[in-house]
Amino acid sequence: MNILVFDIETIPNTDLGRSLYNLHDLDDDDVAKVMFFKQRQEKQNEFLPLYLHKVVAISILLKKSDDSGDEIEVISLGTDAFDEKGMVKQFFDGIKYYKANLISWNGKGFDLPVLFLRAIEHQIQAKYFWQGDQSREFGFNNYSNRYHERHLDVMDILSGYQPSLRTSLDHFSGLIGMPGKLGIDGSKVWSTFLNGAYDEIRNYCDTDVINTYISYLRFQHFRGHISDDQLTQEIKQLKDYLGRSSKDHLNNFLDVWNSHNNNA
Repeated sequence: MNILVFDIETIPNTDLGRSLYNLHDLDDDDVAKVMFFKQRQEKQNEFLPLYLHKVVAISILLKKSDDSGDEIEVISLGTDAFDEKGMVKQFFDGIKYYKANLISWNGKGFDLPVLFLRAIEHQIQAKYFWQGDQSREFGFNNYSNRYHERHLDVMDILSGYQPSLRTSLDHFSGLIGMPGKLGIDGSKVWSTFLNGAYDEIRNYCDTDVINTYISYLRFQHFRGHISDDQLTQEIKQLKDYLGRSSKDHLNNFLDVWNSHNNNA
């Protein structure tokens, strides 16, 4: 079984905001300020409704499994922060190509609904996501049903599907001895984008999928789907991959992770 752990980062869809609120004379920064202000007035917070988000990063941790063994890779999709259509298309194409089970943290409540809206705007088809191979088995275990495990949202299931009991990925990662958020967090993505630090956003997204994957492994162990020895082996495989990586942010993540364990 192939596993695809995913996470997205978003910014305000200032093109839509400019059109909806007749702000054609304002730049993106000022348009976003108006969007946040209107949201505060209506909802007492700045978290924009899903249709006002635009994707600037999609990271996946892909674990491929076949007769020859397992292989892990962390991948940032698309060419850059402006390649939204390429990122979204690559994500849905990857699900079809690898026929992977999806793993996320709040992916059913945020990431996927945003991806659906962005795919529709860009006229991207995701037929396999919705119909699969049209087998009877897929009908009873598909990506779209909240309670099916072809897409396992770790946050959703650990909260017992109760919104009031949800835990942030950062806090849960701290609970299990993981680094959690490094560098920036979701609230700083927009300002980081305005400053042109696109790689910082993508790197942050990469580390989120690692935290999510470990959370998934710990849940699998908790419910008895993997043994103590298997959990140890899975963790070692991930650490070996991070240690071999040529990407500084993945090496740094491993260093912080090891430091947490050494200080425990």
